Amino acid sequence: MPQTAITQIIKTLNHVHQKLGLQRATDSQFFTEWFEGLPQLTALEQETLDLMRQRFRYHREEGQVTEGAVNAIVVSRLMELAGFYDPPFRLRSELPVEITTTVENETLRGRIDFLVVQERFWRVIIESKETEFDIEVGIPQTLAYAIASLAEASPLFGMVTNGNNFIFIKIDPPHKLYDFSETYSMLSRTNHLYDVLQILKAIATIFLATTHD
Repeated sequence: MPQTAITQIIKTLNHVHQKLGLQRATDSQFFTEWFEGLPQLTALEQETLDLMRQRFRYHREEGQVTEGAVNAIVVSRLMELAGFYDPPFRLRSELPVEITTTVENETLRGRIDFLVVQERFWRVIIESKETEFDIEVGIPQTLAYAIASLAEASPLFGMVTNGNNFIFIKIDPPHKLYDFSETYSMLSRTNHLYDVLQILKAIATIFLATTHD
């Protein structure tokens, strides 16, 4: 079944469990990549991340920030700083998935944009019109997309963001397990983009080691 069709069917974590056979890991050591052995950031990287957050907040003050703006100001820069745009990494864009949900009798419409790195990392941006979707909306589709695109048995990773929040996902296909990181907010007093970039760099290092092997 095409990936886009699967993501239309898989809309909740219960769907993920029932239709894909995935289960959330209970072992606290399953997903340690988001908090153990993270690389240190340079002073220049920290200054860049501070400017990125400042720019995002400036535009956010006027209301909802579009997917294009989120990507240009924050996400694309993070991917660049983590090295995902340079060799040996290769990117593959996918058709966006339309999403709808009903909140207080109001139908909300948006879309989920996917970018795939090395067939093992899914960068996902959730865009909504007027009313913002919770970041959790993109998690089931990300899990479905990753499993549908599976090309190998190595661990898969994903980053989901709606602009205000970021969360990372790890999937272990052979054992049908997945888990999440903490959620990082752009609205926090501390700049959580530091954490996000450190995790991206750690994942990039894992992929480089695998590629070289």
